[in-house]
Amino acid sequence: MSRVGKKPVVIPSGVKVTQQGASLNFQGPKGKLDLSLNPRVKVALADSRIEVSRSSNLPSDRALHGLVRSLIQNMILGVTQGFTKELEIVGVGFKAQVKGKIINLALGFTHPIDYDIPEGIEIKCPNPTRVVVTGLDKQKVGQVAADIRNFYKPEPYKGKGIHYVGEVIRRKQGKTVG
Repeated sequence: MSRVGKKPVVIPSGVKVTQQGASLNFQGPKGKLDLSLNPRVKVALADSRIEVSRSSNLPSDRALHGLVRSLIQNMILGVTQGFTKELEIVGVGFKAQVKGKIINLALGFTHPIDYDIPEGIEIKCPNPTRVVVTGLDKQKVGQVAADIRNFYKPEPYKGKGIHYVGEVIRRKQGKTVG
């Protein structure tokens, strides 16, 4: 039995979960999310909790068991609290600013980079060197943050680039003249 999958997911007050065929709908104070279920995993809605079970003991089904339970937990956290990723921009003249549904990044290239903000994601720039990505869907928030980071990954010599707040960049020693 999957250790993660066998733990029931508690539905907090204020969250409404409905099952329609092969999908679960979550509605909470922050918004709505939908999750389509794999037919090899069964979901049972009890009074204020959700229990996940699998049809067989195949390795792929065991993996799905824990995955579906984690996805359900993340959906509940998303509609109640939301998810946030913070990015920091390091470099002389490097900056970011939000213009409507586009984030404009000046990263030392010959042209600024315009990134379209996807639906369901909110991006704020409290100052020009910090980008805060928030949303309901954990996967989408992480993907948008990773896409922004990929425009200029942190380099190991001076540490220039875009990195997550709290991320440790391993620095290399430069050339020594001997």
